[in-house]
Amino acid sequence: MNRSTLVVLALAIQCGAAAAQEYPARPVRIVVPFAAGGPADIYARFAAQRLTEALGQSFTVDNRPGGGSVIGTDHAAKAGADGYTLLMMSNTHTVNESLIPNKPYALMKDFAPVAPVNFSDLVLVAHPKTGFTSLRDLIAAAKARPKGMNYASSGPGTPYHMAGELFKAMAGVDITHVPYKGSSGARTDVLGGQVEMMFDAIPTMQQNIATGKLRALGVSGRTRSSVLPDVPTVAEAGVPGFEATIWLGLMAPTGTPRAAIARLNAELGRIVGRAEVRAEWARQGVTPMAMTVDEFGQYLREDIEKWARIVRISGAKADQ
Repeated sequence: MNRSTLVVLALAIQCGAAAAQEYPARPVRIVVPFAAGGPADIYARFAAQRLTEALGQSFTVDNRPGGGSVIGTDHAAKAGADGYTLLMMSNTHTVNESLIPNKPYALMKDFAPVAPVNFSDLVLVAHPKTGFTSLRDLIAAAKARPKGMNYASSGPGTPYHMAGELFKAMAGVDITHVPYKGSSGARTDVLGGQVEMMFDAIPTMQQNIATGKLRALGVSGRTRSSVLPDVPTVAEAGVPGFEATIWLGLMAPTGTPRAAIARLNAELGRIVGRAEVRAEWARQGVTPMAMTVDEFGQYLREDIEKWARIVRISGAKADQ
């Protein structure tokens, strides 16, 4: 390699490093394709606040719910690939790759992985007026009355929907799915007794369970939640092998500069690795996730394949 080539390479490395340090030079928008009040919104705002503090530029949240996350995600896909629009995504997106094949975007084609944020187990809750005190009560009632009960979700393809469909398939029950445009509406109607039950994130349901507004029948992880230690897992309570979680991450439109993605990945890794963050999230039943950009990309591809199998097994449809 001659001297002139070495000089060019050195300059390129210096320019790349400078670009990484200069980013962000103006405010950054995080598009959340879900309604306010749910886990994606809560942790997008958490990330926005911490990134604002760490990087010296404003990170703001732009909620664009609807279509099981498709509306907001399509909006983000069409934004400039300059690092100033990000997408807060979840396993709703990996599910939708098989559940909604005719979307106006393809996740791994139109977006680039940035970083994961966290994951948490779900909890199956029922309104007290149902009279259910255990998961076995629910299963017995559902088998006695096919299509006689309903469960709410924040929309087709969301973790709440897919947990419900997986539960139906594994428990051998026929419960009608009632989709909402966001988790807040679903939660409100379950709290009001208009819909009998739903799977929801533990952090957002914890207080409602503690005050007796809803009854927890089972948590969706492999082990009991430290937040709800007296609540059995769904697997323990009557559906062996059941497991479902909700996880969150950030992506950016394809073509976003690698330097910007690398800086965001590194900063988010530092944020979720802080002792105080880990301790606070542990109290909420939330586990931080940290991966390199390439590791997160592989995680996404594997999750897409996993949910494609579950969609086939459960027979779930986007219009259910």
